[in-house]
Amino acid sequence: MNRRNILASVAASIMLGACAASSHVMVGQARSPISPDQVKIYLRPPAKYEEIAIIDASSRGGAPAFTAQQKMDKAMERLKSEAARVGANGILLEGTSDQQAGSIGTAAGSTNFSGHSAYGTGIGLSAGVYTKQAHGLAIYVPQ
Repeated sequence: MNRRNILASVAASIMLGACAASSHVMVGQARSPISPDQVKIYLRPPAKYEEIAIIDASSRGGAPAFTAQQKMDKAMERLKSEAARVGANGILLEGTSDQQAGSIGTAAGSTNFSGHSAYGTGIGLSAGVYTKQAHGLAIYVPQ
C-alpha cells in the first residue's frame, strides 16, 4: 500500500469515527454483552465495582430530537447501549454537556431604485443547533 492510500485510509477512519454517536475505550476486561435495560446509572460510585471502559455518547444523528429532554434521553440511551455492548451493568456518570453541531439561518432582502438612486434593506436570522453529550465509566457491579 503506498503512502497516499495509507493517508486516505487514516482520513476516512477519522471522519467515520467523528460521525459515531457513541464510542468506548477499554480500561478493563470486557464481559458478555447484556441488554441495555439492565444497565443502571450511578451518580456516586457503588461500594464495589470493576472498571470496564470509558464511554461517550451523543444525541447526534438518527431520529430528530428537538427538546433538551429528548436530546438527553437519546444520549443516555446510547450511553447504556454502549455500556451493555461491553458487558457493563452500570455506568458511573461523569458528566453531560451541550455541543454546537451547526446552525440554521435565513435571510430576506429587498432593493429599489429610481432615477439616479438606489437603496436596499435586509434582515437575517441565525440559530445554533446543539446536541447533548454524555460520558462516563462503564462498570460491572457484582450482585
